[in-house]
Amino acid sequence: MGIFARLFHREQQPPELPTSVSETTIKEVEEWEAVPPYIEASAEDYELVSLIVTAIATGDQPESQFVVKKILQRNPEAKLVSLIATSIAAGTNEGSQFVIRKIVKK
Repeated sequence: MGIFARLFHREQQPPELPTSVSETTIKEVEEWEAVPPYIEASAEDYELVSLIVTAIATGDQPESQFVVKKILQRNPEAKLVSLIATSIAAGTNEGSQFVIRKIVKK
């Protein structure tokens, strides 16, 4: 074998099979449920929100038309949890900022 053959020829190794995950780990993963940051708005809010949004969006063009397909509101549970978590994390460092990316509950 030449120099290049030795450098670029590699032995084919069979891929390693993934190790089995214990049942307790699977159960722990299944117990956690994601808390959505936004939920559907109530039916009473649709008319008022649609009116306000289209009025702002049209601005100086009264002939334009808009269709509001979906209205979401902030999830109060997620809002409360994020406020508590960031308040605790901030501690004595009042100038700090945090971003909550995911909230899960058991």
